[in-house]
Amino acid sequence: MKESLKIQERAYKKGQVDPFTRENIAQGLIAAAEEMFYTWGRTSQSTIIYEVLDYSCGLTDAKGNLIGQANGVTGFMGAITFSVASVLEKFGPENLKPGDIILTNDPYTGSGTHLCDVSAVLPIFYKGELVAFAANKGHWNEIGGKNLGSWSTNATEIYQEGLQFPVIKVYDEGKLNEAVRDMIAANCRTPDMTLGDLYAQTASLRIAEKRVLELFDRYGRDAVLESIDWILENGRKLALKELAKMPKGTFEADSYIDAQANNVENVYIKAKVTITDDSFIIDLTESGDQVPAPINCTKYGAYSAGRIIYHALVNPDAEPNEGFYSPVKVITREGSVFNAVRPAPVSTNWEATSHITDLVAKALAPAIPERITAGHFLSIIGTILAGIDDKTKQPFVLCEPQAGGWGAGYNKDGESGLVAIADGETFVIPAEVAEYKYPIIVEQFAFNLNTGAGKFRGGCGLIRDYRLLNSNAELTTIVSRHQFPPWGFAGGKDGSPNIVEVHPADGSEPVVGATFSNYPMRKGDLVRFISGCGGGYGDPLERPVEKVLRDVKDEIITAEEAERDYGVIIDKETLTVDEEKTKKLRVERSRRG
Repeated sequence: MKESLKIQERAYKKGQVDPFTRENIAQGLIAAAEEMFYTWGRTSQSTIIYEVLDYSCGLTDAKGNLIGQANGVTGFMGAITFSVASVLEKFGPENLKPGDIILTNDPYTGSGTHLCDVSAVLPIFYKGELVAFAANKGHWNEIGGKNLGSWSTNATEIYQEGLQFPVIKVYDEGKLNEAVRDMIAANCRTPDMTLGDLYAQTASLRIAEKRVLELFDRYGRDAVLESIDWILENGRKLALKELAKMPKGTFEADSYIDAQANNVENVYIKAKVTITDDSFIIDLTESGDQVPAPINCTKYGAYSAGRIIYHALVNPDAEPNEGFYSPVKVITREGSVFNAVRPAPVSTNWEATSHITDLVAKALAPAIPERITAGHFLSIIGTILAGIDDKTKQPFVLCEPQAGGWGAGYNKDGESGLVAIADGETFVIPAEVAEYKYPIIVEQFAFNLNTGAGKFRGGCGLIRDYRLLNSNAELTTIVSRHQFPPWGFAGGKDGSPNIVEVHPADGSEPVVGATFSNYPMRKGDLVRFISGCGGGYGDPLERPVEKVLRDVKDEIITAEEAERDYGVIIDKETLTVDEEKTKKLRVERSRRG
């Protein structure tokens, strides 16, 4: 399967559609993808879908070229394309029929992420001709495996991580494959919720199919197909136009994945980014080997990560489609942490894919400082708190990301309490919903104020406390950027690391770390998630005095930190600046370098 599918020529006469009609059709196709997205969100049973928005929906042409995509999770930017491609590779267009819906979550054949992320693909036929695909992908809260919540931080092979759907039909010409349904129900701890999510997911595909066929009926086959080609060609032209503005050459950065899953040592990673007039190449071949821990990703996950950071840097306002992504090429080495081979575990693959985006940003920051912020907390801080509910005697699975601090930019402070780059447009579960759905109390939801100092300071992380009300539960969480905090840039200071703490109810010493695997919790225990703060941008001594004073008044920093980090002396009683002493101190520090 190719990383980027070639845009195919159509068998019809071009140039017959006026630009206004083309635009109407194009926007209708994008609207169909967005309606698919909202339909799934409104009908799902899982908080990870309807609250967090851990899913995406899109349309491709008959060859699998992405036409448009509506995203919650940015980590699925490539998954729609590759999921459709895996369906075409297995069945071929000749073995697909109207009403078919195919499931795949196999990370090694195109789904690209982990087994909880299930793709569903529906071929769309118009008067007997395959003309497009509707596809979506989202996180199922429970899909079997050795742990509640299915993804685990101590898996050593993929077979421990849940059910695998090797590109199989769940609906055959509109008829539910009851054997597949029964297999899912028998292997999941929450069958009603899991099947409910399946039905919501497949129903949203049918909405998209209906809207696409309405466009074909209204405008005709040739007009719609010409408009699809126009979308893809416009995307390619836009990409080349934007690449022309980018610096040319090869840029490098390296780092480590420090998630410590299965006590694996930090994994060395490196990216070389080469930009030409018509290509954006990310070479990851010098990164470390795959490890016996679930932080690996497959090559398809690496491709998606490449699309995320390329889109963000080249033109974040561009519509996602195959034409716009055509310049991106991601080169991986088979058997590496960025191109793991079966049966390597990949259930927390976001640790690998997130670091790809960060490596590219760090490599390009000196060349395009106006487009890149300093380092952010980066890790999803994936969280599962699960157990058997004392009242209902049924399993419960709280699964969510955490939000944190982003790095400062060349003209702005960092964003506070925002989800990481690989999570895109997602959310944390609101405290009220978490308390209603699960046997916990959210005792604290506050800012972590340990930001990276700079002319522009990093954004604040968050502190979120869950007090367990159930007799028992188990905690699974994985955190990187625990040893290596978010990087500062252009003289800005580093941010602060991500930390997870478990505070026993008996008052004994808390357990402080990063990654927990099925850690037993008892009633009254508290788990605290401390997400990191972003790195600073620019020399802290250049931060305007009035901004430093405002930060002290807003209790983001203390008067002591104002003096230590910014060279600003503030009277704690009156909250006024001693301008003479401040000027003298800043001059002295500037001379010392």
